[in-house]
Order: sequence, then C-alpha cells, then structure tokens
Amino acid sequence: MPWKPSHPGEYPTLGYYVLDWWAEYLLSPDRPGQDDPFVATREQAELVLRFYRLDPVTGKRVVRRGVVCRPRGWGKSPLVAGFCLVEALGDVVFDGWDAQGRPVGRPWWTVRTPNVHVTATTDDQTEFTWRPLQQMISDHLIDDHPGLEPLGTFISTPYDGKIEQLTSSATSNKGGTPVFVSMDQTETWVPGKNGPAFHKMLLSNLTKTGGSCLETPNAYTPGDGSVAESTFNAWRAQVEGRALLDRGLLFDHREAPADTDLYDRDSLIEGLRVAYGDSSADPRGCVLHDPPCEPGWADLEDRVSRAWDADADEQQIRSDFLNQVTHSSDAWLSQPEWRARKSESTVVAGDVITLGFDGSRGRVRGKPDATALIACRVVDGHLFELGSGSVWEAPDVKSAWAGWVPPIPEIEAAIEDAFTRFQVAGFYADPAGGWDGHVARWEATYASRMVKVGRVVASRDKPFSWWMNRPGLVERAVQQLEGAVRNGDMTHDGSWALTRHVLNARRRLVKGKLSLWKESDASTRKIYAAIAAVLAWQ
Repeated sequence: MPWKPSHPGEYPTLGYYVLDWWAEYLLSPDRPGQDDPFVATREQAELVLRFYRLDPVTGKRVVRRGVVCRPRGWGKSPLVAGFCLVEALGDVVFDGWDAQGRPVGRPWWTVRTPNVHVTATTDDQTEFTWRPLQQMISDHLIDDHPGLEPLGTFISTPYDGKIEQLTSSATSNKGGTPVFVSMDQTETWVPGKNGPAFHKMLLSNLTKTGGSCLETPNAYTPGDGSVAESTFNAWRAQVEGRALLDRGLLFDHREAPADTDLYDRDSLIEGLRVAYGDSSADPRGCVLHDPPCEPGWADLEDRVSRAWDADADEQQIRSDFLNQVTHSSDAWLSQPEWRARKSESTVVAGDVITLGFDGSRGRVRGKPDATALIACRVVDGHLFELGSGSVWEAPDVKSAWAGWVPPIPEIEAAIEDAFTRFQVAGFYADPAGGWDGHVARWEATYASRMVKVGRVVASRDKPFSWWMNRPGLVERAVQQLEGAVRNGDMTHDGSWALTRHVLNARRRLVKGKLSLWKESDASTRKIYAAIAAVLAWQ
C-alpha cells in the first residue's frame, strides 16, 4: 500500500524506527554501572525524524547531508554516536511500505558492506564521538547482532563491516566506501588542517555508496574558510534557489538572540536557555515546547560563571555557549550586531527612500562577482532589498562563472520600479568598473524625478555618481553606517544576500583611512550589497 498522510504536515520517515531502536539497544553514556537506555530528547527526536525523511513516492531518503549546530555540552556526541550505530546495524535502507502504508527498512548489509567512518581533523576530536559510541553498546545489542565486536581502535560489525576513526591526514582513504560518516567540529576543518579537501573526499566516497553524513559543528567564524561555513553557504544557496537541487541538505542551527547581554545575568540565562533547548537544566524546563520539556543536563549557572571569568574572551563565549556565529578579527560588523537590527517593518508604496548601487561587469580574474541595488527608507533608516531581490550574483556552480554577466534589463527594471513605487530622494551609484555610462543614463532619466526632502536634493552636475575610491569620503560613509548599526539608529529587512555581504566585509586602511574590502582579492565572498547599503545610507 503506498504511503498517504494522515494529517497535514505529516511525511514518511524511518525516524520513528531509529528512535525505538536506540531506546531498545543503546545505553546512555557517562553513567558507570547503570543500564539506562539512550532516549532522545524531543528536540533530538524532531531532528531524527527529519534526517530520515523519505520521498512519499519513491521512498528514497530525502536528506543526504545533515548538520546539527549547537553549543558545547548540548549532547551532539552521544547523538551522532547513535546515528553511527544504527546506520551500521539497523534497518535504515527503505524496503517498501507495510499494509498500513508505513515505511519499512532493511539493513545496509543487504545492499553493501556496512562501513561507518567517525571523522575529524585530529585523533583527539574523533574521541569525542568514539568514547560515548563504545559506552553505548549494550550486551543486548551484541547478543542480537552476531559478529559485532567492539575493539580499541575499531568496531567489527556483521557482514565484514567496520566502524572506524579517520582524520584529515588519512588521505589514503580516497577509495573508501562508507554508508555513513560523522563529521565532528567542522568549524575547525580549515584549509590549514586539510579540512575542506578531506570533506570533499568524504562526500565523494558517500556518493559512490548512496550514503549520508552528519556534521556536528559549533558556531563557525566567518572568513575562516571552514567546512562548517561552506556547508552553511551551500544550505543558503539551496534555500534561495541558487543551487541546482532544492533539497538534500538539512541544516539545523539555533543560537541565542542577538541582543543577549553577556553581562546581564537574566539576559544571559535566557540566551542560554534558547541555545541549549531541551538540554538546558533550567528548572523552568525548555523554551522550545509547550508545555515545556523537563530540565536537561546542561548547567546554565556554570556557563554564566565561565562567561564572567576575568580572562573570558567574549567572542569565544558567544561561539561556544550561545552558539552565535560571530566575526573574524578584521570583520566590519559582527553577526550579533547586525542581526540585532533586523526588523519586520513593512515598506509601502510612496515611502521616501534613497538608493545605493554597486556593480560588477561579470567574471573578474577567475572569480564570480555580483551587483547590488539597496534601498533605505529615509524616515527611520530601514535598509532593504527591492521587490523579490535586488542583489544579482554569479551562480555558485563554477562551471557557470565564465558566462555570467549582471542582468542589465533586470537592473534597469528594478530602478524604474523603485522610482515608480517610491519617492526617491537620493541615488548614489559607484560608476567604477565600466558603469559610468549606465550611471550617466540613469542621471539623465531619473534625476528630475527625485523629490526634495530637507537638504537632500539633486543639485550637482552628476547627482548619482559617488566614487568609492575617495578615501576620506569613503571612511566617513562607512563609519556613519557602522555607527548607526551599533547605536541602534537603523534597521534592515534581514535579507540573506545583504546580510551575507555585510558579514563578508573586512576593515582595511587605505592611506590611513577606513575602507571596506573582501578578505582577499581572490576571495569569492562578495560584499557588493554592503557597499550599496553604505551608499544608500550616505
């Protein structure tokens, strides 16, 4: 019988089987002398159901890559250890529907050798998963699975399978055939540790088997080039429709509110409750569910004490315990600062706005580029993208870079639409990069249509041209928007392209004056929308 939903929002999944299998066969780790079963929290169970989601027609697993990003001490290691064991031994390969239309599974060994890899960049990191994994194996599991033999450096499983540890130095595993791979602390998988290359090799190996993987990072630092950051960007491309596939990558990240005050106890406790979810030991229970789940194991008072240590580093505390993606040392603005200014404010036709434009003419020196048009509402300083999006970027797929050029008709239409729907009081555009002709044409077409608001008026010969190569003026413009963000004098619509470009921007001194640049000339991390926002604000 084919699968049919019994209520709205229901989807077929093997996750219920996995949760029951864990409770029957696995032990809770770090409890010497006790035989407590490993029972997932409600938050963890919701993740499992989504990870094992099936296509209702084909029964094929929807998720190939999963990410669960949570703070330290949330319980990622036992969770991923449970995934490793059920993938090696349980019925997680779709095998049709039962008489009630529910999915049933069969073990990997009916398809291929059930190899599982526990991976990280160092041996110490693999131990975070390996130690609880061994502790969770019960006598009942061994009895019911002849051939299962836990050893010191690997675990033999039935039908010649193996659960083993691998690190990024193990380049000889290019030909590996795992059915499941756990990837721990991928925020530390940076180029200097061979992390991205190791990650690509593991994904290639999984492609051969049709297997899946689960990353368990803490919050990453933008600009580090880590696997956690690149996976996040891949997920955003999937969500925004910039990827060729619209599913396959499950990204589960939750962090404390951006305005969490590290030095106010009540604010910090509430931020920790959000970040830790069901694992929070706060006596009021979790903040995720109604009614609240029972208190968990993560002592929030201990984390407050650590945050208030005299030698505590604020950025590390926010990353480790609030799970906030913060910033690199030379970042223009931090993620918490920018996210705190997000507003659901609605822009309506007739609002008085200014426009900022920064453009590229296509592929430059072997890397993709972008073009951006950002608006700012004059009355309250609300920055926003226009229409369905006014940031045009080269595709993330490298094969499409060479032929990409900004869609001039779309850009022209967006500008015309802005002048039609709104009252435009100012328009600054950087003419560099071959845009001077376009800017001149826009001046001829639209300058007379601008409205006068206070002292904002088109009175110059070239009212739209605003060159970003004038250090003194650029420094003032950058500092003014930066100050508005930090002082709470502006808001933004939270659009991901604008947010990503703002967080990509790096502080640089040009002739002793502050300016915004990419992290390096060869970087593919774009900042055009950030420059356009500076111009709109100016």
